Amino acid sequence: MERVKVNIPEIFSFKTKIPIRITDVNYGGHVGNDSFLAMIQEARLQFYKHYGYSEINVEGMGTIMVDVAIEYKLELFYGDEIEISVAPGNIARNGFDLFYLIEKMTETSKQIAAKAKTGILCFDYAARKVVPMPQEAIDKFSNQS
Repeated sequence: MERVKVNIPEIFSFKTKIPIRITDVNYGGHVGNDSFLAMIQEARLQFYKHYGYSEINVEGMGTIMVDVAIEYKLELFYGDEIEISVAPGNIARNGFDLFYLIEKMTETSKQIAAKAKTGILCFDYAARKVVPMPQEAIDKFSNQS
């Protein structure tokens, strides 16, 4: 069986900490895959906010997630705290990728819980179409990766 491999960058421009809530835990007693995706979304929103953006306003353009890959490495449980590092990359005419390193925090160390990538396109929600990425955003993200 072929496995997903996410190649993450060495340098991340943004980090945030998120506690694992009881609602993140599934019937298997650990964080479910849907919760991993929700935590990645939370990190993405905080990343945008850090740079003065939102999902619907990156230099006047909206964004839309067009793909996601998550490589799971470690179970997470209620009460764990994670740090999610986020970095932009693969910047192109109409969009970019965001890379995520999800690490479980302990008092003395960090363990990789997952690596992920989301593909993001610039999107005009009024016209319902993909649009070019604003040059200001290209410049800002290019200087952060």
